[in-house]
Amino acid sequence: MQNKERRVGTISRGIRCPIIREGDNLATIVTDSVLEAAQFEGFELRDKDVISITESIVARAQGNYASVDDIAADVKAKLGGETVGVIFPILSRNRFAICLRGIAKGCKKVVLMLSYPSDEVGNELVSIDKIDEAGVNPYSDVLSLERYRELFGENKHPFTGVDYVDYYGELVKECGAEVEIVFANQPKAILDYTDCIINCDIHTRARTKRILLAAGAKVVCSLDDILNAPVNGSGCNEKYGLLGSNKSTEDKIKLFPRDCQPLVLEIQKNILEKTGKHVEVMVYGDGAFKDPQGKIWELADPVVSPAFTDGLIGTPNELKLKYLADNDFKDLSGDALKEAISKSIREKDGDLVGNMASQGTTPRQLTDLIGSLCDLTSGSGDKGTPVVLIQGYFDNYTN
Repeated sequence: MQNKERRVGTISRGIRCPIIREGDNLATIVTDSVLEAAQFEGFELRDKDVISITESIVARAQGNYASVDDIAADVKAKLGGETVGVIFPILSRNRFAICLRGIAKGCKKVVLMLSYPSDEVGNELVSIDKIDEAGVNPYSDVLSLERYRELFGENKHPFTGVDYVDYYGELVKECGAEVEIVFANQPKAILDYTDCIINCDIHTRARTKRILLAAGAKVVCSLDDILNAPVNGSGCNEKYGLLGSNKSTEDKIKLFPRDCQPLVLEIQKNILEKTGKHVEVMVYGDGAFKDPQGKIWELADPVVSPAFTDGLIGTPNELKLKYLADNDFKDLSGDALKEAISKSIREKDGDLVGNMASQGTTPRQLTDLIGSLCDLTSGSGDKGTPVVLIQGYFDNYTN
């Protein structure tokens, strides 16, 4: 009799879809694309499969776009249109440069304060070794542009070949504003230049804003305060504003998608009606992982997943097989070892926090783990697979 034991665990598949345009019924397109892929490739959907949709096509279907002029109008209305401090932006042509264009068009002068030696997500302006050699204390020292150039000269990004200091400075001037560039890591340093500030950090934005307001800043807007409502009929994001936005054209940005929860619930319902299977569904953006070579932390979006079904709430609850094999059952082997480990898994507690047998498992949110897998599967280029189907993620050794 043929052994029916499964030999494959988690599978991640990129699902090809049509090019998505504004107004498309994304729930129908995603459902049909997954079911067609299953038919053509000869696999079946199962309960607890995960269908993940990249945030890009969700925002595109929603038509959630805004122009540089829309950003400028909002910046001018909220910060007064004079001298604005722009602090702690990430170094990115795709993510921040177009936002900076809008900001520069909305004021007379930009004081651009860059964190150093790297930005929040790890893009280096200068290596930490050069900082050490120069005797600079990045926690306290404020450097002018002249002092930065004197100490470190020109520094091009290793992946893009761009000197972001020069690039951002020229970009502001091209938009008709005066620019002054300084380098500091203490938020309060900007108050020596202006008391109207946009703090552009992503994951530390609440702390930065709190520090600045406590120190007497007149107006502080985080990027999530800009375009958090429509301007001249533009798109917006009520929760995240400009955070999570990407360049669409030279004069337009695609914002992070709005209110995605109805979408994930509708896709889950569609699949249940068509297949009888209860799948989980999520929208994902950047994964949450760090590149060991470039030191870049991938997460430039405010969250990995802005919407997901209830089955994706929480963290993994797993035992470490090698711990069980090397400790609890070190005297067993073969079928006896397999059965002992299987029994431990079947009888594990619902909450393994503090259990030594779970040490070394990944204590991260399921959506962050799965989103990272999806981001790596779909890529960011021309794969044409903006939907990812993950099967077997919730399986264990006993399934």
